[in-house]
Amino acid sequence: MPLPDSSVSSVAAANASAVAAVAAVASVAAATDLPAWIESYLLHLRTERAYSPQTLLNYRFDLLALETLRADRDLGALTEHDVRRWVARRSREDKAPRSIARTLSCWRGAFDWLVLRGQAQQNPARGVRAPKAPRRLPKAISVDATSQLLDAVAPIGTAPGAQQDPFNSSRDQAILELFYSSGLRLSELTSLDLQYVEQPGHRSASWIDLMQREAHVLGKGGKRRVVPIGGQAAQALQLWLVERQRWSVLHPHADIHALFLSVRGLRLANRSVQELVKRRAIRQGMPTRLHPHVLRHSFASHVLQSSGDLRGVQEMLGHASIATTQVYTALDFQRLAAVYDVTHPRAKRRDVSGG
Repeated sequence: MPLPDSSVSSVAAANASAVAAVAAVASVAAATDLPAWIESYLLHLRTERAYSPQTLLNYRFDLLALETLRADRDLGALTEHDVRRWVARRSREDKAPRSIARTLSCWRGAFDWLVLRGQAQQNPARGVRAPKAPRRLPKAISVDATSQLLDAVAPIGTAPGAQQDPFNSSRDQAILELFYSSGLRLSELTSLDLQYVEQPGHRSASWIDLMQREAHVLGKGGKRRVVPIGGQAAQALQLWLVERQRWSVLHPHADIHALFLSVRGLRLANRSVQELVKRRAIRQGMPTRLHPHVLRHSFASHVLQSSGDLRGVQEMLGHASIATTQVYTALDFQRLAAVYDVTHPRAKRRDVSGG
């Protein structure tokens, strides 16, 4: 496919959004008169560590909690005992372990920074750990339920007997097939471009290569990976691209780079994708509330069931640690137990009644 002649920069839009978010953080910070050290540390995280606006906002509240903890004392006067008492109090208040862990992580980083600047002698949060969070298994649906979801012929949101809308119908089917085919995160899917583009005003971060049946994805932590696009997903994408081209001729101001568009011609938003997945599940009578990450979990569980290749699934999901991927091995225990009962020569109970 040739490179587009015009340029509607999704990167510029993303940058504008990020700038707006940072500005919002700055305005709130000004309203609450943040201490100078917190402003300096947040600036360090934004400019030197490239933390996202949302992370900066979360850290801002965590650092304000640290200010409350120290009261009128110097930061260097805080001890590990002070931090442990704070953790115990938050636990009694039923604060989620993950939230406490995030705050402690923020404090550890902040104190390391303060020590380097000579504003603290030690890191009182270094040896403190959050309460252990209960292990939560990822939700996945069965292979049959996934087929029920993907094999629907009516477009999402269309009442029975109503005329089909090829734009929404082909787009939504391609989205669902791609989720299940490649195990993408929601933000990874919506960030995809039609193809790789590098030109003034736009450089693709993520894109598809339909000829090679691959998606090039920029995932968490700026880690890039290449994931396969299955046959049915490739067919659904091809149908969508034909419809997208036809629609774009009638709407010349539409985003020329984004793979998936809204009816306004903009890159499809995460929230819109969440809604279309939920509507499809309701229409198909699915017994559970469905969101895009369930399709990612289902992809991982089903591939692991079929192949047993834990390392391969880790690579396709973009997990930094294989321990994260190992949770999927627990999802299908009942299925494995059933297989064991059928196939193991000593699994079946013998009739000991003599009958």
